[in-house]
Amino acid sequence: MTSPPTDPYQRRIDYLRLSITDRCNLRCTYCMPEGGVPKLAHGDILRYEEILRLARIVTAMGISKIRITGGEPLVRRDVLFLCGSIAGIPQLRSLSITTNGVLLGRLAGGLFQAGIKRINVSLDTLKPGRFASITRQDCFEEVWKGIMAAHEAGFAPIKLNAVVMRGVNDDEIADLARLTFEYPFHMRFIEFMPFKEADYDDRFLSSEDILDRLRSVGELVPVESTDSNGPARHYRFAGAMGKIGIISPISNHFCPTCNRLRVTADGRLRTCLFAREETDLKRALRLGASDEEMMLLIRTAIADKPERHELDSRAFRKCISRPMFAIGG
Repeated sequence: MTSPPTDPYQRRIDYLRLSITDRCNLRCTYCMPEGGVPKLAHGDILRYEEILRLARIVTAMGISKIRITGGEPLVRRDVLFLCGSIAGIPQLRSLSITTNGVLLGRLAGGLFQAGIKRINVSLDTLKPGRFASITRQDCFEEVWKGIMAAHEAGFAPIKLNAVVMRGVNDDEIADLARLTFEYPFHMRFIEFMPFKEADYDDRFLSSEDILDRLRSVGELVPVESTDSNGPARHYRFAGAMGKIGIISPISNHFCPTCNRLRVTADGRLRTCLFAREETDLKRALRLGASDEEMMLLIRTAIADKPERHELDSRAFRKCISRPMFAIGG
């Protein structure tokens, strides 16, 4: 198998987050305005044959892990066909998906059969009323049923992602963590990131503050991760079936081990979540670039991958070029 490309800081780039849509059926307060945003035109979105070609090109370069993202990927028509097609690429070692869970109840079994074995679901609260307030949609029960359907389908691990916001859901840190006693889930707590400068400083809670809240549940024991270059630090409570993950892009950033690229739904390659520059892969594809030319374009972008993000700079926060839903997380 081809060795993955490396960047100027000797990081092995073996993971691609691949957005297949900018559309979402929720309107989370930390992600987008209540009225939504202008949608990309149909012709601006990568077609499935273009997505599949990109997946084949990057796996031939040595990238062995792909995660399907959005917006909300499950809203795109024929998503099971796409997942099955990507899963069939011989060099691919891991195919996963991130979803808000609203449509997961009816699609979980099909996703598993298509070849996706790892799934991340956003779950910021266990309170239906608060869920409606955060997401602006009253569908907590659908999401919970989707998580249970994924559990029954055989997904392992199921990772539940909670963005922790002071004064919004930080009083539920312990309750969310206790899910790991009932289910073999990975409950992951993510520091609030400054995509909306106006309320960032009031809402931010550091990873150390989150850990302090978790210690009220019981002793946290650090555990090794099989995905050692992922963003989370892992812990477990004695007697728990699942794990706790702490993701701290602000207070304890994981840039030194970053192994990922991102492709947006409109075909732009980003070497950092908070990059200022993008590489237009869609234009190259549609102008008839060969696989070798596409590889050169991707390698050139990797050669310019920054050493780290600059989120700790207030000036940088105001210059973030895309909101999260338009990047793919």
